[in-house]
Amino acid sequence: MDALTTAPIRVATRRSQLAVTQAQTVADALSALTSRPAELVLVTTEGDTSPGSLVGFGGVGVFVGAVREAIVDGRADVGVHSLKDLPTAPHPDLVVVATPVREDPRDAFCGIDGATLADLPVAATVGTGSPRRASQLRALRPDLNVIDIRGNVDTRLHRVSSGDLDAVILAAAGLARLDRTSAVTEFLEPDQMLPAPGQGSLGVEAAGDLAERDPDLHKALCTLDDFSTHVAVDAERAVLNALEAGCTAPVGALATVTPAPSEVKAESEVHLQAMTAAVDGSQMIRMSITGNASQAAELGRELAALLLAAGAADLLGEHE
Repeated sequence: MDALTTAPIRVATRRSQLAVTQAQTVADALSALTSRPAELVLVTTEGDTSPGSLVGFGGVGVFVGAVREAIVDGRADVGVHSLKDLPTAPHPDLVVVATPVREDPRDAFCGIDGATLADLPVAATVGTGSPRRASQLRALRPDLNVIDIRGNVDTRLHRVSSGDLDAVILAAAGLARLDRTSAVTEFLEPDQMLPAPGQGSLGVEAAGDLAERDPDLHKALCTLDDFSTHVAVDAERAVLNALEAGCTAPVGALATVTPAPSEVKAESEVHLQAMTAAVDGSQMIRMSITGNASQAAELGRELAALLLAAGAADLLGEHE
């Protein structure tokens, strides 16, 4: 038997509990598909070690650099990312081979003593490290005191349970993967708060020549790739790329894919919504577009052009 077909699949990931949990699901799936063992390669990224606001030191790619380095230098075969953290610009040596089935893309409101967003009193404090969430939250409730926070899921939730904050907003997907949805007091629907491009999705990245070097693993990754998720995140990330905005910019995008009545998946319909806003919530531009799944990225670029024509560049310039 070829040594390559029995070699362990090395999966690079950040060390946080959520990142490890996400990577382990991918590792287990790849192991089941290939009948090969899989092991995690734990790395520490810039975003994990910098104590300040993500916006303050750029934010773009700070959670992915070390994972990518592990693939490039041969310590890992694949890397698992939260897709919303992955820069939209292509990497010269790596490609996203798989986007597994998406978890809930919505944002989740975690309020003190079961409070929902509407329950909070005037001047209540809500924590988030995301300008996108902050801008939409201020548009919904300009009376609230929005606090910039960092930390893992448990750290943020503790700030509510301890009474330090009245609420925090987190990704529903992360809470679900950590079995912490009991902390959610309200799921924020997309018409209230549009999620980040790619939120709830994972991106499994590998070297561009993986198909030639390890066809067994490449085939498994292609099997793991979910068509509807792939199409949706392609459209969403195309918006972000065309706006030339980073993952910390106040930009939201969400695509939903309606399967085609025929067996031709590429004929499925994509409905794409996107927004950008002033961080103080005083201005917001939100638009949508519908088209064919075979042109998902083009739809994203077209919607970005519409946003720019409506003044999105001014709002993004304010963020910079």
